[in-house]
Order: sequence, then C-alpha cells, then structure tokens
Amino acid sequence: MTVRIRLAEPEDAAGVLRMLDGIVQWLAAQGRTEQWGTDAWTARPELVDRVEGRIARREMRLAEDEDGVGELLGVVSLAEKSKDYVSPPPEPELYVDLLATSRAAKGRNVGGLLLTESRAEARRRGLRLLRLDCYAGGDRKLNAWYVSQGFSEVEPFVIKREGKADWPGMLLAQYLN
Repeated sequence: MTVRIRLAEPEDAAGVLRMLDGIVQWLAAQGRTEQWGTDAWTARPELVDRVEGRIARREMRLAEDEDGVGELLGVVSLAEKSKDYVSPPPEPELYVDLLATSRAAKGRNVGGLLLTESRAEARRRGLRLLRLDCYAGGDRKLNAWYVSQGFSEVEPFVIKREGKADWPGMLLAQYLN
C-alpha cells in the first residue's frame, strides 16, 4: 500500500466528516461513547465548522491510499497554539489538535505516518516541540499508543462538561532532534 499525505482542500471536508462519523459509529458499537459521544460530526454544526476552519487555515492534512482510488485513510490537523484546557508550552510548539484514522486503515500504520508528517512539519517550521492531547479514560489504549510513538506523558487534565460525565485527558509531548 502506498500512502500519500497532502494538504486538505475545501472539497475534502465532506469526506473528512464522513470518516469522522464512521469513527463515532465504530466507537459507539463497542460501547466506547465516553471519548466522542454518539452524535455524528455531520449532525453538529460546531464540529462541521471546526473541520472546515482547519481546512481553510491549511492546518489539516489527509492520508490517502494511492493504490486505490484515493480512499481517505486518515487526517491530522496541526496548529501552533495548544488548546486552552492544557498547560501552555515551555517553548514554541506544533500542536496536533486532531488525529484520526479510518477503520479501513486499521493495521496500516496510517496514524504513525501522520505523526511522522507532523514531526517533519514541525522541523520545517523550526520547532522542536510537538504536543497533543488525547482521551485518557477507559482502557487508556490510545494514551499507550501515543507513548509507543515516542511521546511522553506531561500531565493529566479533566474537562468539565455540563450535563455529561467529565472528560479525562492526557497532555503528551515529544522533543524532536
């Protein structure tokens, strides 16, 4: 399989949202609704706006299967500002504010390839710190996967949500050579 990574274009938004809807469905089918809930991204205008905004700001990259018909395998969104709910960085950073892979990409290391692209982009910008946050509840497999990709845990945090259970997260960081 050959994977191509490219900047997302406005016309890619619908495909990205369909992929994210599929991930919500997959998580819900496993009873893992704490991370992303049960509502489709396409049914939530704020999430549609978030995806379209990231694309418009040229923050989102897509991983596509070049051997097929350009099937969308995953996305990563990169920003130079972290989320307000995590501690500020000790130095300028590149922040992975979304990393998601299609269920069709399972076992193909698409997430690892998107993180490799994230590291490369940080270096191109002259940054040596790459940070991200992830859901740290449930079985914590996601957290463990990021650690296996070379990230170190920085600190846990909790997002308080009205009418819903608190959302436990973990801030992770990686310093680049």
